[in-house]
Amino acid sequence: MEIGERIRQRRKQLGMSLRDLASEVGLTASFISQVERNLASPSIDSLRAIAQALDEPLFFFLLEPEGEERVVRHNRRRKLITGSNVTYELLSPLNKKMEVVLASLDPGDGSIPIIHHQDTEECIFVLEGKLEVGLVDQIYTLEAGDSIYFEGPMLRSLRAYGNGIVRYLIIVTPPIL
Repeated sequence: MEIGERIRQRRKQLGMSLRDLASEVGLTASFISQVERNLASPSIDSLRAIAQALDEPLFFFLLEPEGEERVVRHNRRRKLITGSNVTYELLSPLNKKMEVVLASLDPGDGSIPIIHHQDTEECIFVLEGKLEVGLVDQIYTLEAGDSIYFEGPMLRSLRAYGNGIVRYLIIVTPPIL
């Protein structure tokens, strides 16, 4: 099943009209209709907003769940590559209370602005490179082996710091990607 079909199915399951969903995510009803008919592709930010409005994790719309999973094999990870060369790989099964994501960010991509509207608890652990984490009150530079814990709405930006690719784990509860 394609992204658009999954969005339509979930929207109808919740009893939402196209206009209701469009109003909630700040898009037009005609654009949502095109997405649902697979005539248009939403940006990652639009898809994230749609997923939030439909109370589903982002990965729910990207790949078909494969039943009850406990082990996520390295060659079967669900991957999301954004237009800005940020790669997310889901390390945990879908539809659980916690989400673990491996992210890679190229330093040429600049800062990723982020504004959460959900109450989450999050931890980022840097595996490789340097990561600049902007929270509401301060900016932190983390190196390999460093971690940071925060409440999701505090996060404002992520940026690769230095010249190399940064790889980091994101642990979130409840799931938002």
